[in-house]
Amino acid sequence: MFGAELRRRRQEARMSLADLARATHYSKGYLSKLETGAKPPTPEAAVACDTALGADGTLLTLAPARNPSGDPAPKVPSHSQEVWILRMEDDGRTEFTGIDRRTALSAGAASLMTMAAGPAPAAPETLGWFRGQFAALRALGQQTPPRVVLPLAVAQANALRHLATGTDERSASAALSLASRFAEYAGWMAQEAGDNKAALWWTDTAVTMAAAAGDREMGAYAHVRQALVAMYAHDGARTVALARRVLSKPGASARVLGLAAKREAQGHALRGDLVSCERSLERARGLLPNSDGPLSPEVLGSSHVADPVGVARGWCLVDLGRFEEGARILDEEVLRLPESAVRARTRFGVRRALAHALAGEVDHACSLTRDLLEGAAASGSATIVADLRRLSQALARHHGHGAVRDLGPRLVAALHQP
Repeated sequence: MFGAELRRRRQEARMSLADLARATHYSKGYLSKLETGAKPPTPEAAVACDTALGADGTLLTLAPARNPSGDPAPKVPSHSQEVWILRMEDDGRTEFTGIDRRTALSAGAASLMTMAAGPAPAAPETLGWFRGQFAALRALGQQTPPRVVLPLAVAQANALRHLATGTDERSASAALSLASRFAEYAGWMAQEAGDNKAALWWTDTAVTMAAAAGDREMGAYAHVRQALVAMYAHDGARTVALARRVLSKPGASARVLGLAAKREAQGHALRGDLVSCERSLERARGLLPNSDGPLSPEVLGSSHVADPVGVARGWCLVDLGRFEEGARILDEEVLRLPESAVRARTRFGVRRALAHALAGEVDHACSLTRDLLEGAAASGSATIVADLRRLSQALARHHGHGAVRDLGPRLVAALHQP
């Protein structure tokens, strides 16, 4: 069906295969195989053809999804009757193990999610110390693999829950509110480590603790986090639906509403809907003004990206098939990221290189990639590696190019590094 529609629209536009090849940076042979059905289109090829032919998303909807298994989005597991223990292996790997509460108690197991019974008075300087630890943890997360940072976030969340049990109501609320930030960050680190189930579980746990502290904002922000998981699964419809749920949640601040609008724009881009994407980006721009300096570490969302809407616009344009324009914006935005934000610079740097590769700027894409490989491999980030894999696939289209041949062994090694 995709091939027939591609041929019909190409002929209607009075374009030859050579014309379409020049417009999309794909070879005539590959496009011919798409039209005959000999090869299924990748999402990148579909969006490139859609944009070149002005199909307004029609071709993109006919392309197979990136995850053809049709597996439903992971559900947030209930933890009302379950204790989760974080196990750390000698080689640094971490693993969550769930057991029912009765088994844990009868075995005398210590759980990270079990409330302690002893009193623990909270002095103001104690909470100040934990806030300092949270700032340090987020800074560490920019430099260190997520599997190293995750156990630290879990331990601090548990310590604050323990602290909240023996204090007055005001101190307990402050401790639980801060514990929820550690738990939310643990969810982000779990996703970065490639464990979406744990990511959603920790986000749900953060909402529970924040609600106990009287903080309703985390409940709204949880949908932004869930939408991020859907976005990395390339599920545009679910990304949009989850982002829109924020509007129905009480307690959502302007920042959370802005982050939701940004995520909604990215969902629209995955669906090839330029008009809705631009509308959501403009709404996000009104809610998320540029920051002249680093944000507070306790702010929800990234604290290292001065203009989150700018980088989102660049990436949306790439998903919409406007590769050259997306590359230009990402060129500007990556240079604005602070040197200390190693993970953010690597993440958006890989996306920037991908944009140039899809735009047919092979030499420049290879040059950018070469400078990023060491950081990408050391990041331990599943989301960065996923984008690096897409970049590898985009460059593989030019396998005969000298720069691609030279880069190939290092790129393969980075993708397969444990």
